[in-house]
Amino acid sequence: MINFRYHVVSLTAVFLALAIGLVVGTAALNGPVADALRENVNGLRKDNSLMRQSVNDMQKQLETEEDFAAQMAQVVLPGKLTDRRVLVLTLPSGRDQAEGVLKMLRTAGADVTGRIDIQDKFINPDSNNNLLELAVTAARPNTAPASNLPGNGHGVETSSALLAAVLVDRPAGSAPVSEADRRSVLQQYATAGYLTPEDKISGAAEAVVLVTGQPYVDKDSAKKDESVVKIAEQFDRAGALVVAGMGSSGGNLVAVVRGDPVLSQTISTVDNANTVQGQLVTSLALAEQLSGKKAGQYGVGDNAASLLPKLPQ
Repeated sequence: MINFRYHVVSLTAVFLALAIGLVVGTAALNGPVADALRENVNGLRKDNSLMRQSVNDMQKQLETEEDFAAQMAQVVLPGKLTDRRVLVLTLPSGRDQAEGVLKMLRTAGADVTGRIDIQDKFINPDSNNNLLELAVTAARPNTAPASNLPGNGHGVETSSALLAAVLVDRPAGSAPVSEADRRSVLQQYATAGYLTPEDKISGAAEAVVLVTGQPYVDKDSAKKDESVVKIAEQFDRAGALVVAGMGSSGGNLVAVVRGDPVLSQTISTVDNANTVQGQLVTSLALAEQLSGKKAGQYGVGDNAASLLPKLPQ
């Protein structure tokens, strides 16, 4: 009969055998396995070092290209936009590159009438009804009477039409907007938190640069992206418009304009305005619109016609 002592002795023998096997196996394989592991680790360290060096080299190259573009701007841009009145509108996604765009416009000689930052609240679908009501109450007979504003029930479209009417030149034969009316409309939108004038608006503009970035990605992204397009459409109807963006895919404004056979005929786009090169090209694209009444799609992304426009001497 097998008793408890027999089970203990058997289990002890099994574990002892396993322990001896592990010791013997480790001793036998320790040399080759350790050498192989050591060689792999050294190889990975070398690859990592090479990749780090490659990243550093590319960073230096990018900085050099940016410096080159900044210096070329001093040669290429002066005089291209002399005495041209330009308004800069920035969307929340385009804040980071706005200063660079402004710097290039001024280098080109543009008379920047002002910069206005459009706030998220303006694009939020929850603001639709409030924007419709504000457009009606803020409108003045000499700006854009409420009866002349779009009646599609889209608050961003209606308010953008009113803002374009007070910020951009009126059609030939129309009475100019007074400074008091312009200030009144802007103040009402600013007080409600829809936009922020970064400085005093000096007068009406003849052209607009709309600085934007990546598309929205939240639950209301489709409606917000649609609202951004509505802003561009209304300011395009009022004057020359260049969209200075970042990238040309994912449904952002640059991609939408380039994919629309109508909008792409009147709106110029630059898809790398987050770089010095793109900021330089933004001014050239605006000069092309104002001098030749021609829109173009520029940059390095999808559906870009070329890196920059060909301007007449």
